[in-house]
Amino acid sequence: MRIKETNPALFEDLMKRLKRIEGQARGIQRMLDEGEDCEQVIIQLGAMKAAINRVGMKAVACSLGHKVVDAIKNGEDTDDAVDQVIEQFIKLG
Repeated sequence: MRIKETNPALFEDLMKRLKRIEGQARGIQRMLDEGEDCEQVIIQLGAMKAAINRVGMKAVACSLGHKVVDAIKNGEDTDDAVDQVIEQFIKLG
């Protein structure tokens, strides 16, 4: 499943989020280079980690939707699709 083709709006959302995360990473690098307080760096790292988790969760939710819909269309049991997505959540964590 390719997000870009199947869900262009989600693709754009994920790309915006990833670009924002990229900016956060550059900002943290700048903070370190300028000798910013460790506590402030940790706060920004936490924010970046949360943003990455949100991107991952949106991608996994998209996968769940596609896998379940495909299983239903093909007359298959959805349990397999759900199990596959659970594995994706585990990989993400």
